[in-house]
Amino acid sequence: MASTVTSRTARRTPASRRNRRRAAADAGLLLAAAAFVLPLAWVVLSALDPQASLRVKVPDGVTLENFDAILTPEITFTPLLNSLILCGGATLLTVVCAALAAYPLSRFRSRLNRPFLLTILFATSLPITAIMVPVYALFVRVNMIDTMQGTIFFFAASQLPFAIWLMKNFMDGVPKELEEAAWTDGASSFQSLLRIVLPLMGPGVAVVTVFSFVMMWGNFFVPFMLLLSPDQMPASVSINDFFGNRGMVAYGQLAAFSIVYSTPVVLLYVLISRRLGGGFALGGAVKG
Repeated sequence: MASTVTSRTARRTPASRRNRRRAAADAGLLLAAAAFVLPLAWVVLSALDPQASLRVKVPDGVTLENFDAILTPEITFTPLLNSLILCGGATLLTVVCAALAAYPLSRFRSRLNRPFLLTILFATSLPITAIMVPVYALFVRVNMIDTMQGTIFFFAASQLPFAIWLMKNFMDGVPKELEEAAWTDGASSFQSLLRIVLPLMGPGVAVVTVFSFVMMWGNFFVPFMLLLSPDQMPASVSINDFFGNRGMVAYGQLAAFSIVYSTPVVLLYVLISRRLGGGFALGGAVKG
């Protein structure tokens, strides 16, 4: 009888431990979820609150006055257009250059591949603030300061190292036999890259595109340093105008602008979410 009770107790002990661990894990997940949800709730509620503050509270009366105040060419439309030009052009340049650089690193073996990749990895660890002083001096010398094209080039150059790493890893997943079949039909390496490799690694291209665009979209320091004219400032810099002197902040307008400012990134993700969720479409046959 005593042995039966002991065995039941032994069975209950691991079960109770699992329940406690599961409860602790659930509590941790709830805390992490709250840490993400509360700032988002503040943005949405404050954008509709005429008396918004730093507190997360349900507004006494819902209003769209904050959106009416910011939806003007000077405050929102021109900065958003500048952001789209800067980030869109730099993202396109980054993806093209990353694909061209990753292709030989993925397809051709050389003793220089590993040192080159390690150099790229080191370049990704450099803080942007450490190189902005020489970059600013260089841009002044070559007359590219306060120009959209100069900022686009620097955006692309700053994102290119990590984009090459990502692109190469995705490109390694495309079988080389498919390219060899295309070469047999007379295709060049550039044609096989354009018609075989890139279409098959669509999720990889989508990841590089989203990552590069998001990192550039939220960058404040680079355009703040390289652009001087107010009419060329992107939205990531113009958002600073909502912080007034002596600690005065227009919280409602800031929250409304944040929602509008986040819309292009959300739309970009929605548009290519199918590519992100899919695998490599390795269709077709390989010649024997």
